[in-house]
Amino acid sequence: MTALNGIVRAAAQALGVAVAAWAGSAAAQSVQLDPAGSNPILSAVNWLQGTLLGNVATALAVLAVGAVGLMMLTGRIDWRRGATVILGCFIVFGASAIVAGIQSVSQGG
Repeated sequence: MTALNGIVRAAAQALGVAVAAWAGSAAAQSVQLDPAGSNPILSAVNWLQGTLLGNVATALAVLAVGAVGLMMLTGRIDWRRGATVILGCFIVFGASAIVAGIQSVSQGG
């Protein structure tokens, strides 16, 4: 039981780091606004984003959803908290589509 909670906590922390890395790279996408000499930092952030939203994040999300689903089915976690974890996975992996939609609405088209 505690090992399963540790897996869920680790997956939630990894997803939090992925969101923070994604938000940092989203702000740094405009090449014209980047200060001189920021290319190594931008490259590092892009690498971190690719790592955390790639295979590593996918594997952690699968483990988190599986662990939470098992805990919900056995009654160890309430359905609302389980749905929150699963919704969080959707938000992390769909973040680029969400931001694109917000940007298109704010630009009026």
